[in-house]
Parts: sequence; structure tokens; C-alpha cells
Amino acid sequence: MKPTRTLQDLGQSLWLDNITRALLTSGTLQRYIDGLSVTGLTSNPTIFDHAIKNSSDYDEDIARKARSTKSRESLFFDLALGDLARAAELFRSTYQRTDRVDGWVSLEVSPLLAHDTARTVAAARELHSRGGVPNLFVKIPGTKEGLPAIEAAIFAGIPINVTLLFSREQYLAAADAFLRGVERRIEAGLNPAIASVASVFISRWDVAVSGRSPSELSNRLGIAVAQRIYEGYREFLASRRFLRAANAGARAQRLLWASTGTKDPKASDTLYVDALAAPFTVNTMPEGTLKAVGDHGKPAGVLATGTGDSGRVLASFAKAGIDVDALASQLQDEGAASFVKSWNELMSCIEFKSTTIRKAN
Repeated sequence: MKPTRTLQDLGQSLWLDNITRALLTSGTLQRYIDGLSVTGLTSNPTIFDHAIKNSSDYDEDIARKARSTKSRESLFFDLALGDLARAAELFRSTYQRTDRVDGWVSLEVSPLLAHDTARTVAAARELHSRGGVPNLFVKIPGTKEGLPAIEAAIFAGIPINVTLLFSREQYLAAADAFLRGVERRIEAGLNPAIASVASVFISRWDVAVSGRSPSELSNRLGIAVAQRIYEGYREFLASRRFLRAANAGARAQRLLWASTGTKDPKASDTLYVDALAAPFTVNTMPEGTLKAVGDHGKPAGVLATGTGDSGRVLASFAKAGIDVDALASQLQDEGAASFVKSWNELMSCIEFKSTTIRKAN
């Protein structure tokens, strides 16, 4: 049995953290669905920047749409939603078979809005309407300003992928915002079964402390933080508050492991995937990691809870002078800034291609 199927049998969904026009037209995504148990897909500005910059696959659409589209941003969303609608169709049978639990694709609102609540809600509404497919998550960052936007979007009935979460505290804040939106729907007599995932970034922890802690702690911080978050996730799902909402028809917000590609060349290329197998979770991974897992992944069984392992590891990092809480805030801020940088590069790429193509014609 392939390791990817083993993970699926353990109750974890495997999503691809990538999308390009070539993945769709070549049939590669369909092969990943059939052969590697892929049941969903995520995207971000960096992924689309690379896809559009490094190929001519989008040039024809850019040439056609640039004449009538008012802004680079609107042109980008036309391109992205076109790709994601095709991907969503490939996952439609999974979406229907699992009664909307799985089979999702994701698109992020402009990262320029990460600290603007009102405009984030407005953008989420627009993308949800524009997407035209039921299995599309709109991604909103779990920043301080993003939390009320998440609540408002869930109340409005928009499926949300909460992104840029790094710590247990950030995850619980996002889960609370999700549940507030659900509770408002219950109070208003609306259907509370709005889908959502909470995306926690893993590998960036270990990149951030590389060279700052003892060698025996190498590549252990991300997994320790994830274990602590998973324990919080299990406690949240078992809470009286969530169970009351579930009794009224609410769905659970699933926990999603993101940034699970190994950055350290000395470590296993399946490190984070092998360590983070857990039921009722998602692992979204880069294409290279997905293929590595399919070839030689070694899932170590279900992620343990209640063992105290994460606490001991985190205590060791604290002893080494690593302030995990401060680092979580730093990583979230840096993540938001990184997506803004990629977004600006993406807009510049589209502007350059639009201008070049117009001149050539």
C-alpha cells in the first residue's frame, strides 16, 4: 500500500499545495488524485506568481482579458478562478461523496488587506460569488484584524480557509472566530453548517531557529508546536460550546497542516508528513513532497496527545533562549509580509506581460 493511502486510511486528507495551468492540461493533477490519494488543493500568491511568471500558459488569456479588464488584480483573479474552477471540478466527486467535508480548492484574498477587516470581508464576498463553484474556500489570514473578518465571513455563509496560523494561541483565536460566526447563524435561524479549515504553518518554525539552538533540537520545534496545537484542537472539538453548536447542525473546522515541505537538506524530505498523521486533519504539501511521500514516506502512526512530549521539547527551546510566543507573532508578521511581496511581484508580472503582449500585437 502506498504511504499516501496509509495516511488516508489513518483519517488524514492529502491536498496539493500548488496549481499551474500545466498541472490541469497535462492530466497531472488527475494522476495525483488517482494514484496519490489527493483530495484537495491550496494556492497562494507565491504559487500563482511562479506559475504565471515561469510559463507562457497564461499569455493568451492575459492578452484577451487585458483589453477589457480594469485592473491587474481583477485580471489575476480571472486567471486564478479559471484554473481553480477546473481543479474544483476534478474534486467534485470527492466533495459530494464526503458531503462537503473534503474536495476543496482555496484562493486567497489580496494580502494587501491582511490588516483591513472591512475590505477583507468585502473581498471574500466578491470572490465567493465570482468563483461560481461550491467547493471553493476563500483564504483569510488569522491576523488580529483578520479574526473579525473570519467571523463576519462565516456568518455570511462563506467557506473560509484561515491561513497564516503558527501557534496554539493563534489557532484557538481563529477557531473562536469561526465558532462565533456559526453561533450568530444559529441565533439568526440560518443553516450553521459552513465549512472551514484552519491552516497551521509548520516548517517555518525550524527555519527560524536554525543555528540558534542545540543540534539535538534540530527540526523538532515545528513538530512540537504542531503536537501542542493538535491537543488544543481535540480539546476544542470536545468542548461544551462546540458540542452545543454541533447539536444545532454546525460542522467542525478542520485543522490543516501547511508548509510541510522540508527545508533542511540534511533532514528527511517527508519529515513533517510522516510525523503529523492525525485523523480529521488535512496535510497540504508541495508537489515534490507529495511525490516523495508517495515513493518512500513512512507515517509513524497517529500523532500522539497527552504524552507531554511537546511540553518537554518546548521547555528545552525555552532553556536555549527561544521565546516561542514572541516567535509565533514574528512568524505571522513575516508570513503576511512575504505574501504581500509575492503579491506585488505577481501584479508586476501581469502588468509586464500585458504591456509586452499589447505591444507585440
